[in-house]
Amino acid sequence: MLFHSQLFVLGFLPPVLALYYAAAASHRWREIVLITASLVFYGWWDPRYVPLLAGLAIVTWGLGRLHLRYPRAVLPVFGVVLNLGALAWFKYADFLGANLAWLAGERWTPLHIVLPLGISFFVFQKVSYLIDVKRGDRHEYGLLDFCLFVSFFPQLIAGPLVRHNEIIHQFRANPRGPEVWENLSRGLALFLVGMGKKLWIADTLAPSVDALFAAAHASVPNAAAAWAAAGGYALQIYFDFSGYSDMAIGLARMFGLRLPMNFDAPYRAVSIRDFWRRWHMTLSRLLRDYLYIPLGGNRHGAARQALNVVLTMLLGGLWHGANWTFVIWGGLHGLALAGNGLWHRAGLRMPALLGGALTLLFVVVAWVPFRAPDWTTAGHLLAGLLGVEGLGPVAFPDGWMIWVGTAIALLGPTSQEVTLGRWLRPTPWLAVPIGIAAVVLLLLAGGRLQNAFIYFQF
Repeated sequence: MLFHSQLFVLGFLPPVLALYYAAAASHRWREIVLITASLVFYGWWDPRYVPLLAGLAIVTWGLGRLHLRYPRAVLPVFGVVLNLGALAWFKYADFLGANLAWLAGERWTPLHIVLPLGISFFVFQKVSYLIDVKRGDRHEYGLLDFCLFVSFFPQLIAGPLVRHNEIIHQFRANPRGPEVWENLSRGLALFLVGMGKKLWIADTLAPSVDALFAAAHASVPNAAAAWAAAGGYALQIYFDFSGYSDMAIGLARMFGLRLPMNFDAPYRAVSIRDFWRRWHMTLSRLLRDYLYIPLGGNRHGAARQALNVVLTMLLGGLWHGANWTFVIWGGLHGLALAGNGLWHRAGLRMPALLGGALTLLFVVVAWVPFRAPDWTTAGHLLAGLLGVEGLGPVAFPDGWMIWVGTAIALLGPTSQEVTLGRWLRPTPWLAVPIGIAAVVLLLLAGGRLQNAFIYFQF
């Protein structure tokens, strides 16, 4: 079930909101409503994996509670191993098997394991909780609190990656407080902005981007086609994923809950370090706090800092997918971050405009191996970017959307500024344009094939 589908907007969300607010006076019943709705939402894709989601949540909660009662380091460590083991089996078994077979000179028969939707996200949430418990966090949660934290459907599939101490305490507040109508109106507005990003921009760009990447598998494209593919995908993934995040944050706000921001105009970053403070911000925090800092961070000199950041980003790339193209993408960003760190250690500075242009150029080029399904396609496109096949024309039917998306990404206000900040204040007259926008987007959703969010594959 996709957020931008008519089924979700018209058939799922209204009854869940109605039941939730009908049960608003009872903390327990509110949680039961949301947990049940979340399991239905998840099971709509494939009910076989609901026991995996629920089972890992219950076991993780139990281990955390046991550790608080009987502090033994082995309990959270076992929980981390269990969660990462599940992730490794479903996501990396074929990848590891194929690479080991290649090293041994053998053939590998793929296991064709179906990847449970959102497993990378809900495993990371539970692992971060267990590490916090091992570090001495004394938060003690009820089973319903913890299960809702893990399964809450707006952020279940693709984030934001919310930490336990950011949201569980919010579950106890009665949503029918003074801010109820503001939460509903602002949440709906942000949800519609995200829906517009996905349906109007990302899904409009997707067919042309897919065609250019598919053609690049067969031959090296000309420079115009290669840059259209790279630039088009850079905009597609931004509006697709930030659109999802907007929809998730907006949905949570409609239930009276606040999720952390996940994007802050990343293509306006003036350095690669600044980019990672703005792009997928909740993942950046987890990589920093649970990988980079434990590895030593910047505490042991420039060389060790560079190594730590490269290792962190290599693992971050692998987290995105079981393919060497993702590892290379992570490695490129790791090397760029390491270079950025050395640049700052040397006391060097760069004009913001030049730094922004170089950062955007690097990010767009680095998206090529991230998007390419194999080395052949990535190599052909990178060669095309260098102009080895000449400048040439390009067939990009919706090329105008590249200019629209670029203008919004580089010049427009962020969606949170518009809907959650001072730009938009809830007033009765806004019901008309928001209602019209909702109808138009629902018609758009019903008039084309439903494209899943890009980050669903991770």
